[in-house]
Amino acid sequence: MRPSLHPRLINEPFGDPGLFISFLFSNRAIMFDLGDLAGLSSRDILKISHVFVTHTHMDHFVGFDRLLRLNLGREKSIYLYGPQGFRKNVEGKLAGYAWNLVENYPNPFTLHVTVVLTDQLITTQYFSGAKFLPTGKSAVTPFNDILHEEPALTVSTVLLDHSIPCLGFAIKERFHVNIIKDKVLSLGLETGPWLDQFKQALYNGKSPASEFVVELDKTNRRKKRFNLGELAKHIAMISPGQEICYIVDVAYTESNAAKIIEFVKNADQLYIEAAFLEKDTQVARLKNHLTARQAGIIAGKSRVKQFTIFHFSPRYTTQAHLLEQEALEAYESAAVRENNEE
Repeated sequence: MRPSLHPRLINEPFGDPGLFISFLFSNRAIMFDLGDLAGLSSRDILKISHVFVTHTHMDHFVGFDRLLRLNLGREKSIYLYGPQGFRKNVEGKLAGYAWNLVENYPNPFTLHVTVVLTDQLITTQYFSGAKFLPTGKSAVTPFNDILHEEPALTVSTVLLDHSIPCLGFAIKERFHVNIIKDKVLSLGLETGPWLDQFKQALYNGKSPASEFVVELDKTNRRKKRFNLGELAKHIAMISPGQEICYIVDVAYTESNAAKIIEFVKNADQLYIEAAFLEKDTQVARLKNHLTARQAGIIAGKSRVKQFTIFHFSPRYTTQAHLLEQEALEAYESAAVRENNEE
């Protein structure tokens, strides 16, 4: 089945972290972390609607400037989430520039910045027309692990320790709607944006008996009308949604490991840092990072279906294969132990 969420790391494993997740049949994407964005085209960056930042060390947040620059002058909102201190970091970035001309831009650009605390979310808005000064009173809402929710999916987080607060993220579809292209064509239809509207109707729980209209030609206003339930039976296969998790820059402590394992359990895909080889555990401990073996153990104990390691220390520039081998062996061993303990 063709997935609707398409994740890819924005840099090679030795580069800055960042996971770009695009949406099938939709001109939209989200980001986990904002490292160097040179690996993304301007077109891809302009698709981004939501950004979830683990913490604001430079290699995880330096891409904020390019994101901001490309969106200036556009009528758009971007939603950013980060840990304690995130608002101060964003305001520091914004304060680094002169904004005397932005009030003349015809299109308003807005940043919605949310700070994630242990028991609440604090959201502040910044408008280009107001020179990116905080606008209005910050909204405070209870925090229940969910950062963002829409009919088709949720984005959740877990609070971890990297000597400073650091967040892990997961995006999960409620269910997955796989479109059978041949069936679409057999109805005299073409694939396109209307499929997004069709999926949205299913995610919104619209009655199967309701009417669904497909616009064939905007110029001549030609349309075809269908029964939503019958159309779904004909062109779609519905299956459990996929879950993609992202864990980076965490110390291998008992608390962190237990939280991560519970958070990513049974995920379809886990992206997890593996900064050091196990022989350099002491260095990993001092720098509050995972070794490849520790990453593999977490992935195995979590029973994730697939995992990808990244964020390698530059000391292993010619030894990436050793990190991958160590992580895979630890994953397979931990997974076997988990199965034997059932």
